[in-house]
Amino acid sequence: MHAPAIDQAKLDSFLTRAVGDLSAGYGGVMVSLGHSLGLYKAMAGAGPLTAREVASASGCAERYVREWLNSQVAGGYVTYHAVSDTYELAPEQALVLADEDSPVFLPNAWKVPASMWFDEARAVEAFRTGTGIAWGEHDDRLYCGVAAFYRTAYRGSLVSSWLPALDGIVERLRSGITVADVGCGHGHSTILMAEAFPASRFHGFDVHEASIEAARRHAQKAGVADRVRFEVARATEYRDERYGLICFFDSLHDMGDPTAAARHAARVLADDGTVMLVEPFANDRVEDNISPVARIYYAASTTLCCANAIADGGALVLGAQAGESRLAEVFRKAGFTRFRRAAETPFNLILEARR
Repeated sequence: MHAPAIDQAKLDSFLTRAVGDLSAGYGGVMVSLGHSLGLYKAMAGAGPLTAREVASASGCAERYVREWLNSQVAGGYVTYHAVSDTYELAPEQALVLADEDSPVFLPNAWKVPASMWFDEARAVEAFRTGTGIAWGEHDDRLYCGVAAFYRTAYRGSLVSSWLPALDGIVERLRSGITVADVGCGHGHSTILMAEAFPASRFHGFDVHEASIEAARRHAQKAGVADRVRFEVARATEYRDERYGLICFFDSLHDMGDPTAAARHAARVLADDGTVMLVEPFANDRVEDNISPVARIYYAASTTLCCANAIADGGALVLGAQAGESRLAEVFRKAGFTRFRRAAETPFNLILEARR
């Protein structure tokens, strides 16, 4: 059997891409360090700084800081001024790396792949045996990383864009309805809605007890604990409150039986109620999901989303790239007669279901 002929140009092109990906992995460690040590914040808005000045402002050792700064320059994350031997974080870079309230803040997202690496042996075993990995069985960095990553998107779009895209929901929230946030995690989405609509009452449900405890702390800190309640409950078992709005924020595809979850939502929904489904952006066909964002979602889905759905019974393992058509079919089987795409971003589909 003859070895296939190698196209050197194709090899060089692919190797360049692979080395770029490897570089990005190393760079992620540097981003996480820069965030944890306050290095980006020390540079934000300060103009050109020497390594000594960055080290002093962040309380770190200069020799480490200089090497870290050089890694940032090499990756295009910081500008180096050779004449003055100074380093500068541009305002645009600061929005992504230093401003935790920015809608494009990303450093916390690196906790997710860190947890995936930590849990690699568990993933290998799951691949070989077909068994699942429950959400609560992962490294703790996963929960904080996911919560912080999605909090960024929710802060930027949930109240200002996504809820107004649903038929009549903003007016009803202002008047006062009961809302369920199913799979609420650390409660950031629930709390954002409670802050914006004080006349409504909010219930957050999740199976992960540690996340519910974190959500309760966040609600207290935000001053909305009087109108937000967080409870440990499955998506098929939370109590009936005749909800005017039921939300699934990036959670339905993680469930072992999403159709049963949608059926339960139909049972406990008010007669004129709405289901808001926020899912990772995906087209319906694999060949249409070739992008950096899709790559992130498929990778996370492999070790996190599908693994949890399998551990949760695996009746229907949607994965994070389910696409609108498969999601619509879930709600059709659950008895909903209206399903539409209300809005979208490069990261999310915002879908509306009504009975």
